[in-house]
Amino acid sequence: PGIERLAEAQGWTKSRALEELKTMYDGYHFTWPSPDIYNPYSLMKALGFRDTGPYWFESGTTTFIIELLRKYHVAPSSIGGRRVSYTAFDVPPESRKSILPLLYQSGYLTIKGFTPPRMYTLDLPNEEVRLSLMDNMIGYYVSDEWWGDYQYMLQDIGLMINDGDIDGAIKMLQTFLGTIPYTRDASSEGHYQQLLYVIFSLLGYYCDVEVHTPAGRVDMVVKTPRQLLLFELKMDRSAAAAMKQIDLKDYAARFATAGLPVVKVGVNFDSEARNISDWEVDT
Repeated sequence: PGIERLAEAQGWTKSRALEELKTMYDGYHFTWPSPDIYNPYSLMKALGFRDTGPYWFESGTTTFIIELLRKYHVAPSSIGGRRVSYTAFDVPPESRKSILPLLYQSGYLTIKGFTPPRMYTLDLPNEEVRLSLMDNMIGYYVSDEWWGDYQYMLQDIGLMINDGDIDGAIKMLQTFLGTIPYTRDASSEGHYQQLLYVIFSLLGYYCDVEVHTPAGRVDMVVKTPRQLLLFELKMDRSAAAAMKQIDLKDYAARFATAGLPVVKVGVNFDSEARNISDWEVDT
């Protein structure tokens, strides 16, 4: 009955409601093989509120985890998708030498695969954890005075991307980056790559960094409902140089069979201004 009430409240079919619940809250495994396990806390919240929100962080404190991610220099894009031995994550707290065991034991990572004899694949269990984690990580980029506005800016960026207005989205992104206070990492290309990864992940897009191709690596690939965006990022050079690299190494050919139009985006960051200085978009 709760699923039917959720479907009615959201204007979904029952099948759509089941898919949404699975995407948001399913996917935990504590051994392999095992059936998928839902997060019971969030599932009950969703059925009670008749809305599939990210309720993950209501059940625990996030500051501790976020601080440890920074302490261990864990990039947002590298949190999931790890292949490790069981000895790397199934260890007692007093033997912990990295954040990996804590991420697994607290439910931020779960077992997603197994390769004999003892290699496990750990990844984020579901969309709820990913969205909640990224939402809290962006708090370390946005200044307090802009905290109330950043979600509206992100929504505008998402609407423009969905409409295919990549120029408008990057211009809004430039405004957004202008709200971010100075950090000592802001002069590195990697800093902005990870920040963009967090932003695009929060918008609900599939996003990957350092994607290998036969000719090199694409800095970032973002899959939207309408397009596949290939980003090449530069620091203190030019958007033209970024676009030239995309064309020279023919990155677009690697994704020709993706089933979506490929859009090439070259972006240059200015280390002194700590923002985007220029960009080029080629459809």
